[in-house]
Amino acid sequence: MGSATTQALRATTRDLAQREGVDLRVASDLFSVARLIGTSSQLSGALADPAAPVAAREDVVTSVFGGAISEPAIALVRAASAQRWSRASEFVDGIEELAIRCAALAGGSTDIEGELFWFSRMVAANPELELALGSRLGEPSAKGDLVDKLVRGRVSDTTALIVSSMVQQPGERRVRQLLSRAMHIVSDQNDRTVATVTSAVPLQEAHAERLRTLLSKKYGRAVSLNTVIDPQVVGGLRVQVADDVIDASVASRLVDVRHRLAG
Repeated sequence: MGSATTQALRATTRDLAQREGVDLRVASDLFSVARLIGTSSQLSGALADPAAPVAAREDVVTSVFGGAISEPAIALVRAASAQRWSRASEFVDGIEELAIRCAALAGGSTDIEGELFWFSRMVAANPELELALGSRLGEPSAKGDLVDKLVRGRVSDTTALIVSSMVQQPGERRVRQLLSRAMHIVSDQNDRTVATVTSAVPLQEAHAERLRTLLSKKYGRAVSLNTVIDPQVVGGLRVQVADDVIDASVASRLVDVRHRLAG
């Protein structure tokens, strides 16, 4: 990600915080905009062209999307087009991120991260599903319909929208990468950090709360836990927060002992 894009994302996130009327329809509109722009190099190039005057880029947004999507969505896309982006593809990603953030706002107290993690585990356990959702040959709308059938009644409308929208435009990303990106964006919007905890047995609530407290102190913000049960860790825990890994599992210690003995 280029430095211009980093600054543009900060600006669009600040702009979103000042907007009113952000609901699930706005999120859905923004996902639709991202899909359309992502399939048109001419449109994405025009909206992300740093040489074009800001007013001209904003006019393109109005002429293409005016009347087709909600006013709050139009305003957010116009604001995004006014920023400088390192690449046209990163402008598309920026619109997608805005859509996810809007969904997070609309979701309120819903555990969207947990629901996304649940679906990610389903995909990981089913290679045929991962192939079906990740294939470039399938119709995007068919992938969205498949997700809808799989999650209907099992997750919130917010999570269903995020997943069904993202699988329709994966780009070069794998499905689990899409879900991981969405989890981190939702957590950031809610001022939380996601920690993936791998344990041999389910965590007792008292232990989970203690771990949340310790991690919150370490990272300076609230932490939500996604738990993976894996008997191979034997005992102890393996905790991953973004690129940080804290491996206090028995399996890890045994490997360390073996290496020392072999040395």
